[in-house]
Amino acid sequence: MNFRKILLLPISFLYGIIMAFRNMMFASGFFSSKKHPVVIIAVGNLSMGGTGKTPHVEYLIYKLINKYTIATLSRGYGRKTRGYLMADEKSTANTLGDEPLQYYHKFKNITVAVDERRNRGVSKLIELVKGLKIVILDDAYQHRWIERDLNILLTDYHNPYHTDYIVPSGTLREFRAGAKRADIVIVTKSPLVLSPLVRRKFYEDIRIQPYQKLLFSKVEYDGFVDIRNQTQLQTIPVANTIVLFTGIANSYPLQEFLQKYCSELVVISFSDHHDFSDKDILSVKNAYDNLFTKNKAIITTEKDYQRILISSKKELLMEYPFYYVPIHVTFHNNDEQELDNALKNLFI
Repeated sequence: MNFRKILLLPISFLYGIIMAFRNMMFASGFFSSKKHPVVIIAVGNLSMGGTGKTPHVEYLIYKLINKYTIATLSRGYGRKTRGYLMADEKSTANTLGDEPLQYYHKFKNITVAVDERRNRGVSKLIELVKGLKIVILDDAYQHRWIERDLNILLTDYHNPYHTDYIVPSGTLREFRAGAKRADIVIVTKSPLVLSPLVRRKFYEDIRIQPYQKLLFSKVEYDGFVDIRNQTQLQTIPVANTIVLFTGIANSYPLQEFLQKYCSELVVISFSDHHDFSDKDILSVKNAYDNLFTKNKAIITTEKDYQRILISSKKELLMEYPFYYVPIHVTFHNNDEQELDNALKNLFI
């Protein structure tokens, strides 16, 4: 830990105490969580972001969509609206948020809604969606006002919560002990090959409780989608040099993936959930134009693409080879079956 983070430790400790007191109020029954007449699955993390919530929510949707009527609910981080909103063909990242908009574009047989007051949001979904069985709460680990049937906690393999600190010294939203509320802990972005020794070390370091399951997921990439015509390709036609620009918390797995397809990778990083201004789009365009190589392409993430759609300057990038990279998660060993069993048990 660097000197600056050490100086911030008293503030981190104070913030942690406030969150611990809040959690104690729920544990004692002074604050109560509302039980809804549908199955509630919550997906979240202890850290501020970057653990891969979006592909894990999508994984749950894929697993459940053919069996049950499903809705997703989030607060709609980064949207410019307030209150309860249900996604439709007019929705944008400004009205809905980038992650809910991505769910809406990828899954036509689910309901996608946002509401900063999640109890109200769930109640509205139950009222409006006929036969609703499951609501998946996105980024809701610290939201204690709703009783959940399955609580899933995500942590990044390269920055697990047991090595992290409370903000502002680190990225945690609460003390590490908060992990005990999880039914399932998923270590995300793990290597393609995972040894039993590594698995055992995580089990010991995280201090998994007897009632918890520890699972490991990994990211897989689904080729490249040409943004100009929405064609999905397995490789990039021209890619000696790639300009990668992202507004996500951690782009290192994508960088590692893209290095297999080019000899030079130029990375332009913005903050998580960044709203791409006209100036930002022009900076990407200029970075591309200033490269001397002829075979070059521009790459972004699927989530960032949702926000680029609302930029008035997006057409400037459509003149070039421009792609986004869809991703999905898979699990190591028997972990997929463990998660499947947990989902089945919700209806026993």
